[in-house]
Amino acid sequence: MITRFAPSPTGPLHLGHAYSAMLAHDMAMAADGTFILRMDDIDRVRSKPEFEQQAIADLHWLGLSWPEPIMKQSRSEPRFRANIQQLAQQGLIYPCSCSRADVENAANAPQEGVPTHGPDGRIYPGTCRARPMAAFKEGDAIRLNMEKAVHGAAPLPSYLETGERHRGTMQLDPVDLITSIGDVAVARRGMAAAYHLAVVVDDDAQNITHVIRGEDLFDATRIHVLLYHLLHLPIPIYHHHRLIRDDNGKRLAKRDDARAISKYRAEGATPNDIRRLVGLPEV
Repeated sequence: MITRFAPSPTGPLHLGHAYSAMLAHDMAMAADGTFILRMDDIDRVRSKPEFEQQAIADLHWLGLSWPEPIMKQSRSEPRFRANIQQLAQQGLIYPCSCSRADVENAANAPQEGVPTHGPDGRIYPGTCRARPMAAFKEGDAIRLNMEKAVHGAAPLPSYLETGERHRGTMQLDPVDLITSIGDVAVARRGMAAAYHLAVVVDDDAQNITHVIRGEDLFDATRIHVLLYHLLHLPIPIYHHHRLIRDDNGKRLAKRDDARAISKYRAEGATPNDIRRLVGLPEV
């Protein structure tokens, strides 16, 4: 078993991060496996070295260890480009010049009963779908033509989920992918790859066998499994865990400094205090 924790260094880690990292570490250690730390720093604007160093210090304090060196997503651009080229050769992607405002304006009159948002946000209305990759211009995003991808990938794959709320064999559904997810971005403006492609490519590069992450990403797993299938990569086992929430039941975010691990450390908490707070057994 090889698990990973892959935070974006865009803010301090909080209790939700602690739970996810410790769970992935515990599961790997229980199986005599390997736990890997990766920095998903593809967002060059928001990622900061100080947040990366703070995350490493927090995770070491929690008692976690991992092989060195730590992979950084920002150094994976050659792999991302190679996989985008592979999708282009299959005729499955196209350049998109639409801004967020363009997408909103084009999708502001949805058909009744048709989903408007999916795991990638607003479902793209297909404005640029007819553009060939030869028309790509600097500043364009790149989108997956979901209808072509689904039809070209038949039969669609299944994957194994071992999570707390979702468990068993999950089968991708073509209609669901087209109507509830749509043409997701595989590369965004100014970025070598968007999250969905980047996480698949890097998890494969590190031979991740079990993806341990929050249930807020459960719906996005359909995108990732499809990309694994299209790129002819082995599909990992997924385990989506419960989210750590505040007193009002709201999911924690990086702006929740009151829940930052570094603050608990400064106030004299111990790693086992954190384990108790998030509902993990002490060590």
